[in-house]
Amino acid sequence: MDSSIHNWGELFLQVLERLPVTIFMLVASLIVGLILGTFIAIIRIKQFPVLHQLMAVFISFSRCTPLLVQLFLIYFGLPQLLSFFGIYINDVTPLIFAIATFALHISAYLAEVIRSAYLAVGEGQLEACYSVGMTYQQALRRVILPQAFVLALPNMGNTIIELLKDTTLAFTIGVIDIMGQVRLIIGNNYGLGLFQVYVVISIVYWATCAAIEVMIHQLEKRFKKGHINVAKA
Repeated sequence: MDSSIHNWGELFLQVLERLPVTIFMLVASLIVGLILGTFIAIIRIKQFPVLHQLMAVFISFSRCTPLLVQLFLIYFGLPQLLSFFGIYINDVTPLIFAIATFALHISAYLAEVIRSAYLAVGEGQLEACYSVGMTYQQALRRVILPQAFVLALPNMGNTIIELLKDTTLAFTIGVIDIMGQVRLIIGNNYGLGLFQVYVVISIVYWATCAAIEVMIHQLEKRFKKGHINVAKA
């Protein structure tokens, strides 16, 4: 066994080498998932024919099937499906498949978070916007969504933390993130030093989740303060 496995500082550095990959997956999936989730929430709120039913099925599937199964469906199934149409994506990096899967998965949860926050704002706000001549799009952008965003922040924070933990599945399709790096370290040391490795990775994930919690808390304080100031004005 490599003696460096006992060097906690070096072990931390080896794991942290792949932290940017994990953070990139998290941020990219979150951005795409938030955009998709917002559109899905609007479709569900406005109850557009056909689309509303399709989105309900999508949300049910995303929430009721294991994420690992969804990851394998995208990674193994999508290339085969597209090959029937003459589109070949076998050379696409596994990281893209992981981000696509995580974004679709989280969009289902974010859609429900956003929808519930939107409904919590109330129809009175929308009617007030109409009374001053705003269109629905203007009311949505300037009044409804900003307020809904503040209400949704706590649940969004929980969802982001869950997404961070879900990224540990990416190594199953060959993405060398934090978990993938850990598997390499364990493999290179023939399975020895498991306790040290998993202590290190648990601390890294714990610290990252704590940082996310702090950022969400600061955002809540900032937006709530801004909301109070506007109300007083």
